[in-house]
Amino acid sequence: MKRIKNLIEKCKELAFDLNFKRAKEWKAKENNRILVGHMPVYFPREIVHAANGMTVGIYGVGDRKQIIKGDAYYQSYICRIPRGIIELALDKHFDGIDGFIFPAICDVIRNLSGMFQILEKGKFVSYFDLPQNFQPEIGGTFYKSEIEHVLEAIKKINKAEVTTEALNNSIELYNINRRLIKNIYDKREKFPWRLTAEEVYYLVRAGLVIPVEEHNEILEAVSDFIREEIGEPMDKIKILVSGSFCEQPPVGLIKTIENAGCYIVEDDFMLGSRWIQGDIDADTDDPLNALVEAYLTQSTFSSSVYDIDNPKEARLIELAKQRNVDGIIFASPSFCDPALLDIPIYEKACDDINLRYISIQYAENTGQFKNIKEQVGAFSDSIKLWGEEVTAD
Repeated sequence: MKRIKNLIEKCKELAFDLNFKRAKEWKAKENNRILVGHMPVYFPREIVHAANGMTVGIYGVGDRKQIIKGDAYYQSYICRIPRGIIELALDKHFDGIDGFIFPAICDVIRNLSGMFQILEKGKFVSYFDLPQNFQPEIGGTFYKSEIEHVLEAIKKINKAEVTTEALNNSIELYNINRRLIKNIYDKREKFPWRLTAEEVYYLVRAGLVIPVEEHNEILEAVSDFIREEIGEPMDKIKILVSGSFCEQPPVGLIKTIENAGCYIVEDDFMLGSRWIQGDIDADTDDPLNALVEAYLTQSTFSSSVYDIDNPKEARLIELAKQRNVDGIIFASPSFCDPALLDIPIYEKACDDINLRYISIQYAENTGQFKNIKEQVGAFSDSIKLWGEEVTAD
């Protein structure tokens, strides 16, 4: 028990280290190592690992840093995460990071990538345009070219030749990582009292700023730990939290939801770490194509993806059924257009099957925790008193 608590505390410190000390220590051990920062939601970290590099997740400042300079770069009606990232850049927190990837989420992030280019941060800046077309000959071809552009930019820095063997090895390491995270979520679905949602959040987020090999060791230890009979169940409902895939909720919000009578057994907080569903082929002559195929056929759903042929609302309901939740909390950052525009679609899907839900908004540095606790508490109590099970297929 003491060892696991120490590991979780270590993950907490790593997750919110705005100077990325562990990553920079890793880079300093070899001359040709490279660090590549990336924003949410998803980026194939395997390609950087195979090129003797390490990815660093850049997920904002939370409540750890006051934003002053960053406010001058964006309007007041823009979400907080890009302003926080600009603040970090201007205060030199990213010194030592060689390149920056901005995956396609929204126009705000596209503009942020341009700001990094103007500010001349890193040795390369790439807006990683994830395809919205999932046909192999169209979206697949485009996606492969995007990956190749990143590999070319890395090669210019450290002269790394990405071999088939190296990429297959990297894919397998991240397969293990996803399996271990899934195992923790699966175990918490049945025994959510063995590990809090807050602790799971620290565990997963820490994986964005440390070597994957080190993260796998931590996850393995925690997976072994929660197999044991520990803790006591409480009178709480099981819920799914949706809408927090980019700008992260304050930890206080996660704690508030669980303290108000809920077990969070599914969420999209660190969605990129769980984006690919299942393993990617790690024993192939064309591992780059395996990564492309996985994105096209094994991606989860998100408000950042246009998926008219595979409606996200149907996939949300299916996930809710798989996790056997009693209700859904739609928790979205203020001014997040992708998340907020999808909520009416999700709510209608819940109404159609009589699945209970509530909607709240937050900013990464603050939350009206007292009001939210009262709202979530009432939601929990109403389900326990009058809740009905999902009835439709």
